[in-house]
Formats: sequence, C-alpha cells, structure tokens
Amino acid sequence: MKFIQIAALLLIASICASGCSSSGRTKPGGMGSEFGNAGDGSVNGNYGSAGAQSNGYSVDDQSGPLAKRIIYFVYDSNEVQPEYMPIVTNHANYLASNRGKTVVLEGHADERGSPEYNIALGEQRAQSVAKLMKLQGVGEAQIQIVSFGEEKAAVSGHDENAWQQNRRVEINYTEH
Repeated sequence: MKFIQIAALLLIASICASGCSSSGRTKPGGMGSEFGNAGDGSVNGNYGSAGAQSNGYSVDDQSGPLAKRIIYFVYDSNEVQPEYMPIVTNHANYLASNRGKTVVLEGHADERGSPEYNIALGEQRAQSVAKLMKLQGVGEAQIQIVSFGEEKAAVSGHDENAWQQNRRVEINYTEH
C-alpha cells in the first residue's frame, strides 16, 4: 500500500514538474511555501556551488526551479506532503542528470519533544526526502543526511507559526 501511495505521489509530482519546468522557470506565485521566501534558499543553507547548470537550470538562480530548497512537515510526521513533491522532483531531476553533484539533506524539528526524539525525527524527515529522490534516479553517493533536531531553529518563538517553519528539511548543494 505504501508503495502505491509513493508511486501515485511521484506521478503527480512528475506531472506538476513537467508543467512548471517547460519554460525553465517556476511561475510567480506558483508552488511555494506559505512562509513567503522561506523556501527559496536565498537565506538558508547554500553550501556553495559554482553556478552548476543542467538543462539551463542553475543551483544559484534565485528564480529558477532549484531555488526552493525547504520541505516543511506537519507536526510529529516525516511524510512529505504533496505540495512539496515538485520541489523534491526538481532537485532529484537535477541530481540524476548531474551525477557529480551532491546534496546534504538537513533534517530539523520544532522545540517540542526531547532532544533525542527531535534528532531522530529530523533524520527520519531527511530520509523521507532522500528516499523520494532515490526513487527518481538520484544515486546513494549523491546524498548525505544530517539531523539537527531542534538545535538550528529557522525562527525563534513558541507558537504554531514558529513551529511550522522549524519542522523542515533543507536541501543544500555541496562542493567537492
């Protein structure tokens, strides 16, 4: 049953990604985060890339399909929600086409729960994103997983808005 759900999500993501990627740019106001620019990768975590490109896409292009690099999660879950599948698919397609490129998937959790639980949950979230990427052709050696649990909050605060933004996986490209 789980395999069928994943296959259905991949099919939907494929259809969405092909609709968005035909022009090589995401549509303004398109699939994004409800947190404004939080998912665009412009502030958080680009470990660096020297303008790597494939199919006209660059990991440095702040308006391209690889600009969004944050996947948000619901409370106490490691399931990638359907609205974030196009982000995963865009990065998976890029990585599958560029075998020399690698990413670090950073798993994070909100402050609720013990530190040990949150480290485990952050890792499970990163593993979920990694699994989806591997199903789309990304090599095992292209992905590194790190969990910070609650230690690297994106937003300080003790309310649902802050917690929502802290439950995430960040996709960061690495230099070799």
